[in-house]
Amino acid sequence: MLAPGAVAFLTLGVLQAMYGAAFPLFQARYGVGLGVVGWVASAHFLGSAVAPPLAGVALMRVSVRAVVMVSVLVLAAGVTVVALAPTWPAAVGGALVGGLGLGGVSAALNAAYASLGTRAVNLVNAVFGLGSILSPLLVLSLGPASLAWPFLAVAGLALGTLLAARVWGVPGLRPPDRAAAPVQPGLGFVLFALLIGLYVGLEVGFGAWLARHLEALGTARPALVLSGYWAGLTAGRVLTGLLGGRVRPPALVLGAALLAALAALAATRPLLAPGAYVVAGLALGPIFGTTLAWMTRSLPARWVPYLLVSGSVGGILAPAALGLLVARSGTGSIPLALAGLALLLTGVVGLTARVTRQR
Repeated sequence: MLAPGAVAFLTLGVLQAMYGAAFPLFQARYGVGLGVVGWVASAHFLGSAVAPPLAGVALMRVSVRAVVMVSVLVLAAGVTVVALAPTWPAAVGGALVGGLGLGGVSAALNAAYASLGTRAVNLVNAVFGLGSILSPLLVLSLGPASLAWPFLAVAGLALGTLLAARVWGVPGLRPPDRAAAPVQPGLGFVLFALLIGLYVGLEVGFGAWLARHLEALGTARPALVLSGYWAGLTAGRVLTGLLGGRVRPPALVLGAALLAALAALAATRPLLAPGAYVVAGLALGPIFGTTLAWMTRSLPARWVPYLLVSGSVGGILAPAALGLLVARSGTGSIPLALAGLALLLTGVVGLTARVTRQR
């Protein structure tokens, strides 16, 4: 059952990281400037943010397999338009359509694999990270021939997802464990949504600002440390997929959030900062997938897509808020702000664990 998810999340990871790497190719092909080329990535992320609630509604009426199949076809159509678009507006429109497909696939499969447990959802999300790492290499190797080739390669991966789903099938949504049902399901969902929003804000906040902090400290090769952070996050998901099933999700998420806070505090010390940021990535790795699996123990798995919306909100707000703080207080405030956000996340995890405690 993991094979279709692995192929799908590899496709999603490659596409998610491809637009930024391909900016020079878009500029060369369409003659757009730096102030305009970002529109194609914005259109993609807009589509991926709009799709999860639509997928959530669809999962109330049709199977996971149906949502995945339709979403994969939408993704393939969108990236094919991006690859072959004769004009810049057409390319931006194709990115929007491809983002809708990506968001639909991600929402449906995260819901399905979360309902299978900690191991499954973390392993498929680790493959997403692998795709993000491979994406710039794909652009570098295929892009010089034509902008079309990297995006056509993504379309090919999407068709591979359809084949994998046909051969191995797609897992359905398992019902929640009634022994772990929260006393107030509405409150439980709000807390999980807040948890995911804070987590994504923290993940993106580290990724967006740690290099700036290291540059101010005079650290050599801050970009290498940034790569180490993302590699640590992927490794954390792999390790959780292999070993995390032995630990209760609330305890695992609580420990990971606390470790991330300690790593951010350690990053305030110049000598410790590079290693601390890599440890922060490793600590954050288990949180996303394990939280989704934890939620499906007490709430319907079809609610997972709505959690992804809260994650998008966190990813939008946190980097901007950190930017305002840096403008006012300087780069030294970056690790302290991240530590504060991680401690807030730790508190929410503790409260969520209390609300969803087994009867």
